[in-house]
Amino acid sequence: MAAPRTEALIGRLEYHFDDEELLVRALTHRSWCAEWPGHESNERLEFLGDAVLGLVVTNHVYRTYPTLPEGELAKVRATVVSAAALAELALELGVGEGLLLGKGEDASGGREKPSILADATEAVIGAVYLDGGWDAAAGLVLRLVAGRIADAASGPGGQDYKTRLQELSARRFETVPRYEVADHGPDHAKHFSATVWVGDTARGTGQGRSKKQAEQAAARMVWKVLEGAPPGIEGSD
Repeated sequence: MAAPRTEALIGRLEYHFDDEELLVRALTHRSWCAEWPGHESNERLEFLGDAVLGLVVTNHVYRTYPTLPEGELAKVRATVVSAAALAELALELGVGEGLLLGKGEDASGGREKPSILADATEAVIGAVYLDGGWDAAAGLVLRLVAGRIADAASGPGGQDYKTRLQELSARRFETVPRYEVADHGPDHAKHFSATVWVGDTARGTGQGRSKKQAEQAAARMVWKVLEGAPPGIEGSD
């Protein structure tokens, strides 16, 4: 039976572990190990998961997009496996809720730090690979990122500005953007509005005929504002 710390995450992963201790280890940050000697951190699993993730995505894009040249394939892969993209995925999965962190790291907001979240996501992938093998790991990765791959492969547009904003936000604010989307109008003529939050601050809005378009428009606006802001004042309101 899954422990409360991992039960919800297992459901969102849609994967049942034969050895649930692997998942616990994947969620164990080195700061927790420093306070509880004798336990292994998730760093080795992160190393393994990074390689598995890269190969699954590379294999998928190579086979799915036979006309894309090498340079474009590399761009698609980089968009999906970047630390910012993995941190956003971790937030969607609620990985931070299950992390084992040291008291200091936890108090300083470690459950929302992009670097910790991205590393833990790779570690979870490594844990699934050890527990269930290649097919299980590949199935998990594609369930989680197939949509992102399709967006990245669609060319200019897609997730371009969302990705840029993820990277900018992670670099400047140590967090990733989140989007709140509302729909308006009758079913046959719906339009959507998206608000981008960075930390506790609503940074901007965008409109579109789909949720994706609205998020893209909002990300574009916020990225342009932040990119043009002089260093040191980007966090002001």
